[in-house]
Amino acid sequence: MLKSHTCGELRAEHIGQEVKLAGWVNRRRDYGSLVFVDLRDRWGVTQVVVDAGRSPEAKETVARIGHEYVLQIEGEVVARSPESVNDKLATGEIEIQARQVRILNPAKTPPFEISGDIEPGEETRMRWRYLDLRRERMQRNIILRHNAIWFIRRYLNERGFVEIETPILFKSTPEGARDYLVPSRVHPGKFYALPQSPQQLKQLLMVAGYEKYFQIARCFRDEDQRGDRQPEFTQLDMEMSFVERDDVLDLIESLMTAMIEEVSGRGVAKKPFPRLSYAEVIDRFGTDRPDIRFGLELTDIGKIVARSDFKVFTSTIEVGNKVRAIVAPNCAGYSRKDIADLEEIVKDAGAKGLATIAVQEDGTPKSSIAKFFADDLMQELIAAVGASPGDLILMVADVPSVVNEALSALRTEFGKRLNLVANGDLSFCWVIDFPLFEWNADEDRWDPSHHMFTSPKPEHVALLDTDPGKVLSQQYDLVCNGYEVAGGSIRIHDRNVQEKIFALIGLDVEQAKERFGHMLEAFEYGAPPHGGIAPGIDRLVMLMAGEPNIREVIAFPKSQRAADLMAGAPSEVDQQQLDDLHIKLADDIKPD
Repeated sequence: MLKSHTCGELRAEHIGQEVKLAGWVNRRRDYGSLVFVDLRDRWGVTQVVVDAGRSPEAKETVARIGHEYVLQIEGEVVARSPESVNDKLATGEIEIQARQVRILNPAKTPPFEISGDIEPGEETRMRWRYLDLRRERMQRNIILRHNAIWFIRRYLNERGFVEIETPILFKSTPEGARDYLVPSRVHPGKFYALPQSPQQLKQLLMVAGYEKYFQIARCFRDEDQRGDRQPEFTQLDMEMSFVERDDVLDLIESLMTAMIEEVSGRGVAKKPFPRLSYAEVIDRFGTDRPDIRFGLELTDIGKIVARSDFKVFTSTIEVGNKVRAIVAPNCAGYSRKDIADLEEIVKDAGAKGLATIAVQEDGTPKSSIAKFFADDLMQELIAAVGASPGDLILMVADVPSVVNEALSALRTEFGKRLNLVANGDLSFCWVIDFPLFEWNADEDRWDPSHHMFTSPKPEHVALLDTDPGKVLSQQYDLVCNGYEVAGGSIRIHDRNVQEKIFALIGLDVEQAKERFGHMLEAFEYGAPPHGGIAPGIDRLVMLMAGEPNIREVIAFPKSQRAADLMAGAPSEVDQQQLDDLHIKLADDIKPD
């Protein structure tokens, strides 16, 4: 080995020992006859002293080094003088008196400072990702991710789970997002699909009798990018036989709590995790992925504003839509520009506008719509939303889905503005009792709200024939700090029920057989009742690390435009490769 110890390992008890270290030059300080070099590897930093009087050859070598040179150091561990002890370093009590310095590899000047406090731009970081990954913050994140996955594997192994790999090349089936397709050379005109998840395969493993399966699974979805999405991502894929909903929830809750406390050193805000129905979270928070670390809950004010003279509100209520509000504490002093910024947020969510009432310190309302409300009606409205002097009431009128989305976006914004979401303990909740279907007016059919293999609640199976819109499912989502971090369900294991679902979502018998014949046939060979879940590794590690997006916890992520800026992917390919795959590009395609 070129090193006897790591750069984060040496302590006072090693004083007097001869050691070899190897790593990167983190910092160099030249004082003439003395040169100090901070040597870094992923375990830490050790200060090395090169004394020209003791080792002229070593002094000559370090005169030629720069930042990020790769060095090997041989020397003795010595105590630092009391005044030079560095309490910020784990190795701060000692230093290495260098006897020999060897340059293992020189380095060009990096495009940004690896050890500096200035954050490089994201495009620069992505272009030189291998350098970005040397930074202490990124190494901490990647090692946190490793530790989380190692914990998961150990935890599930101790509970009888078997890790089984499933194919990356599979069949294209509709599962809610656009597939990445892979053309087949040996089957001209046919395509594999990269899996959006191993959903069908893990259910088939239950039919195969494995009962407790898991996999750290790579998944692929051709979706527009955002901070918590990537075209390829990693999930803990799990499935269990002979379980009911609460068995799955209890296991995951135990796993999450233990992993977060052991791996990240953070805590869980509420134990057990609150279990909230879909109807309740939509009513209270306007979203099925609520951040429950703070209040600012939505209030329906339709019955009150229907008695006003404000036509925007009254006409909305007359046609059966909603007027709802949230209260931002101590924000009554917001300027017109502040309100305009908030209006843009609700318009981005699809709303036509935003109405506000500032409750002044003496309790009187200040609003452009105040003239449409009798005094007693205005006071009734203020009391109904729980506003106090100094608060700002924000109201949206529209169809229910738009109202909920707009106010949920405002609620999230105020959570940040008012510092209600500081990085502390992680706050989880379960969302349960989802509708099984959503009506697709464009296609005049039902769509599955989760996926087509989700089981209805047993007491609602009969409603599939009479009133599908009232059917609740055995779906469950785990939400943390406003992010959905896991989704799952008890599955359908009865072929007759599965065929009814296919029919309701517009798949006839032949289409169902073509796309899912392997599943339907498997259900005829003794499929056990089963259920599963798939926590997202990237989002969980992002939350544990306190990072703003999942790109910070993935070694080689794609950009917001799904591009690899380091390698230059996606890229054009040779014509011969296209010919082998029987692919002809459209004439009007223009390269980026």
